[in-house]
Amino acid sequence: MLEYTIKRLLWIPVIILAVTFFTFLIGRLGPGDPISVAAGQIRDPQLLAEVRIEKGFDKPITIQYYKWLKGAVRADFGDSYIYQGYTISELIFPKMLVSAQLGFLALIVVFGLGIPLGLLAATLHNTWIDPFIVSTLLFFRAVPVIVIIPPLLWLFAVHWNLLPVGGWEGGLFNIYWLFDIIAIPILNPHVYLPVFALSIGGFGGVARLVRITALEVKDEPFIITARSKGLSESRVMYSHILPNSLLPLITVIGFALVGILEGAFFVEVLLGIPGIGRFTFEAVKSRDYDVILAMTVILSTMFIVINLIVELLYTKIDPRIQLGEDIGQ
Repeated sequence: MLEYTIKRLLWIPVIILAVTFFTFLIGRLGPGDPISVAAGQIRDPQLLAEVRIEKGFDKPITIQYYKWLKGAVRADFGDSYIYQGYTISELIFPKMLVSAQLGFLALIVVFGLGIPLGLLAATLHNTWIDPFIVSTLLFFRAVPVIVIIPPLLWLFAVHWNLLPVGGWEGGLFNIYWLFDIIAIPILNPHVYLPVFALSIGGFGGVARLVRITALEVKDEPFIITARSKGLSESRVMYSHILPNSLLPLITVIGFALVGILEGAFFVEVLLGIPGIGRFTFEAVKSRDYDVILAMTVILSTMFIVINLIVELLYTKIDPRIQLGEDIGQ
């Protein structure tokens, strides 16, 4: 395992270099270079030419990339061309924290609801409850987030006036003082709508995956043996069937972690949440190329590292799987 892990780790810089170089190339050769984007209404050719020389944009593309790469290794991705006076790191990391908080809470909801619902559907496979659960989950999964957010806003924020219409204030929790003595943490009202929108389609996919894998193992000999020992059905389900159904679920969890920091574009844009999803959307719309490049580096690195972690977890959950072999074998 150690040898395989080292080999995979050595490939990470190579892949990152390839991804970032082509992203850098597209950004520099695409319509409107960063200096033109930053200049806004300024169209003095001589002034723009002087700024390009000052910033090094007159140099060959390989020299520009090397200069950018030296800074990126130190987590210095340069300055934003749209948000003047701020470095990209100053802009990105606080917004990643906002998206991470919402994302982790959404993951808790997704897996906290999805796993029990999937096991319940598998347990009641030959009853009407199983197709009812599956059909309901498929319905929620089929509804796009961009469609479900407006009625949620109208119902909870406008009609009932229970929740704020959007925005973000503070963290996940507010402190409620009981009798001015006991501090009780309660969820921030700004959290409910985005977490609901982020998780409503997700737990359906998790539930269906758990249901399928549970049905595959529920009639295996070791499960029949567990039942013959007089174990309750819930004990059999959670102690024997669920652990053996975790292998495909680990993949879902792994790649869902990447989506945490990526954020949800529609949710953050429609609800006015200053997270990384909304920030990346605005960067693409404004052609803030260095911000796009920084996000490419961060997300691609996370994707590769988490993919490696998932492969290593496979061997811990199922020792029959050997690293470097096809998992489907």
